[in-house]
Amino acid sequence: MSRVLFLAMDESEIIARCKTEAVGISTMESLPAGGTRLVCMSMSGADALRSKLKSKLIKGAVSRDKFRPRTPLW
Repeated sequence: MSRVLFLAMDESEIIARCKTEAVGISTMESLPAGGTRLVCMSMSGADALRSKLKSKLIKGAVSRDKFRPRTPLW
């Protein structure tokens, strides 16, 4: 399984839900067509959210902007 989820939710809703479910967030980014790409810290956390937020998952192909971190990785 993957740690990545594509959700039809706002970032603030996702952050609140991750706090409720005790799931760590690695990174989030807004999608150009709407929705959010979420990368969880663990696969078990992603699986938990996947089962809880099944109705909010975006199905099919998703287009993304090029993602560049705000700060250097080193």
